[in-house]
Amino acid sequence: MGISLAWQYAMAQGGQAVDTSAQNLMVVLRESAGTNKQDEALKPLGKLRARGPDGAEVEFELAAFAFLGDMHVRFVFDGPTSMRNATPQDLARLQVNPAQALELSVRNMKRVYGDPAARPFTGGLMQVQGKSPDLDSSYFLDRGFWRGILQRHPEGILVAVPKRGGLVFAPLSDSKAVDGLRKGVSYLYSSSGQLRVSSALYLFKDDQWTVFQPPQPQTRGP
Repeated sequence: MGISLAWQYAMAQGGQAVDTSAQNLMVVLRESAGTNKQDEALKPLGKLRARGPDGAEVEFELAAFAFLGDMHVRFVFDGPTSMRNATPQDLARLQVNPAQALELSVRNMKRVYGDPAARPFTGGLMQVQGKSPDLDSSYFLDRGFWRGILQRHPEGILVAVPKRGGLVFAPLSDSKAVDGLRKGVSYLYSSSGQLRVSSALYLFKDDQWTVFQPPQPQTRGP
């Protein structure tokens, strides 16, 4: 988190006016370097501190929650050229708790950017995409989509979220694709620079997510 997040906060909270209504609330997945959370319960990240460009220390809190593995969810309001970070006060104003905000955000995202579509990628893997690459990783949070895939592959689905525009999966029964994903996720993640999200692999089975392969030891970006 740290300074880079504080800078994003300062940039996103200023500038252009952004619609902060419930119909414009969305959600993004971002990395929490060095963590490996084992359950899906949304846990508030709490107040953050950083130094601004003038050297002064600032304290702030975003509507951001530790999620799973080395990922956290952050609620945002979608703008024409950028996203404005939402705050806990925004969620209170909209009268939604984190779980309700997540459901609302996924609905809004699908309404604006379309339902997720699975297309062949490489080595037997499938890639999930919508109409905005920066939000492709957010389809990891579309439980209805994964339930549909799970009906065809009840043995489980192995999923990687290496970067914002990269969400790939394979049925657990496809041993060749699974082996390729286990070996390749580290490169997909490390080669994504500032767009990286997670170096772990996740399993969707029995209507729940678990960490299948833990994050790489060194997950912090350059």
